[in-house]
Amino acid sequence: MTVKEITNIIEDFAPLNYAEDFDNVGLLVGDATAEVTGVLATLDTLENVVDEAIEKNCNLILSFHPIIFSGLKKITGRNYVERVVLKAIKNDIAIYSMHTALDNSNKGVNAKICEVLDLTNTKILIPQKGTIKKLTTYAPKNEAEQLKEALFIAGAGTIGNYSNCSFTTNGLGSFNPNTNANPTIGKIGETKTEEETQINVTFEKAKESAILKALFKNHSYEEVAYEITTLENTNQNIGMGMVGELENALNEVDFLQEVKNKMNVDCIRHSNLLNKKIKKVAVLGGSGSFAINAAKAVGADIFITADLKYHQFYEAENKLILADIGHFETEQFTKNLLVEILTKKIPNFAISLSESITNPIKYF
Repeated sequence: MTVKEITNIIEDFAPLNYAEDFDNVGLLVGDATAEVTGVLATLDTLENVVDEAIEKNCNLILSFHPIIFSGLKKITGRNYVERVVLKAIKNDIAIYSMHTALDNSNKGVNAKICEVLDLTNTKILIPQKGTIKKLTTYAPKNEAEQLKEALFIAGAGTIGNYSNCSFTTNGLGSFNPNTNANPTIGKIGETKTEEETQINVTFEKAKESAILKALFKNHSYEEVAYEITTLENTNQNIGMGMVGELENALNEVDFLQEVKNKMNVDCIRHSNLLNKKIKKVAVLGGSGSFAINAAKAVGADIFITADLKYHQFYEAENKLILADIGHFETEQFTKNLLVEILTKKIPNFAISLSESITNPIKYF
């Protein structure tokens, strides 16, 4: 399999256009057409990870965090980023990152945290805006059903647990082909009125390219009339953080101890304990201070995240507990998730879980 064929599997799970605008995702180093000898899944790509890939004969590193985050003007090996890139290029190793695309997936980083903590009834904490689009198009009445079916196959018309969703209306369309046209219906220079069906379907923005391809391929008109609009509807399948519930409520100390045990945490920085049971839990892997108000709004008893600053702990305002368990610690199981995704699709391929230590923070 090629690099592109393998990364397509990841992108089907976590489409890159759901990544945040500030991010740098996709193939960062290497040739997309190269044949892959083995895949190494890691949280970070450091020099020791590249060495591990060489040792295990893996020429594709799937790295959650991008090693190249801002532009490189020189590659001389003067810092750890440049040294990684140089070593990867020298050894023909490709590096691919999905970062916030996987953060925003409802089966991604935060779903994995919820799984480890045994949370149920999970949903997205902060739904991403602008992820639902609507296609309106017009087709001859006798071709409408066939066109709708092609759009459904391409991914249009799925709303929550329902598929093949659409709305149609019948009416009259008119057009007059000029001398450069090659009309399938009507004659050049004559206004034609045709019984048409207006088709309306919604879709997730990651599927736009496939849906337009299906539209043009299956529509009989030379010029296809269509409109695409971005909707304000909330999409609970895409977004940052998750919130879920414990099967049985626990007191605060017992729950924090469970977090330490299940998340392999040496230290938890937290706001005031409130002397109440923990039932609803919000989580956000990585730096999550921007979601404190969202965790309050959903009525979470505790918000587990990382990289909270001193004054941000005041924002708990005795309405919930803020728990900072560490950046690496919140995302540590992400590489396991990457292995799970690929193993389900290509079970007989050489996929390795990185054993390299990449957490830059130590505790004394």
